[in-house]
Amino acid sequence: MNPLIPPPIVAAIAGLVMWGINRKLEFGKVESALQTPAAIVLLVVGLLLMFVAVASLFSAKTTVNPLRPSRASSLVTTGIFRISRNPIYLGDLLVLAAIAVWLGNVVNFVPLVLFVWYINRYQIIPEERALAERFGASYVAYCSRVRRWL
Repeated sequence: MNPLIPPPIVAAIAGLVMWGINRKLEFGKVESALQTPAAIVLLVVGLLLMFVAVASLFSAKTTVNPLRPSRASSLVTTGIFRISRNPIYLGDLLVLAAIAVWLGNVVNFVPLVLFVWYINRYQIIPEERALAERFGASYVAYCSRVRRWL
């Protein structure tokens, strides 16, 4: 499995695209007193999801490296992984949503959709293949119980 771009870089690129849209495009701007509080909530929840997921992976003594899922030493299906198979990517998405809300341009939701498409296509699907090969029926059963994102 060789993703074209590592997931943290994909998220950073999406964030930079949103920043550029905000600076260059007047169309789609919105302002609300709720923007900053909503952005803060999304940011905190996203970062918390990522922290809890990484802590769970460390606790299980398995890899957190998204570029090497075949090196996973155990299948983590407890904690936050009972709710989402990809809580770190979900956390990335929530952080990007926080940026979009904070910037206040509805066009910034386009990069969010593109982020989900890219991560699904070039990261999650190859990861799922590698994990199915590594953990077999237990991973397939896990996938039938827990959704990919939420």
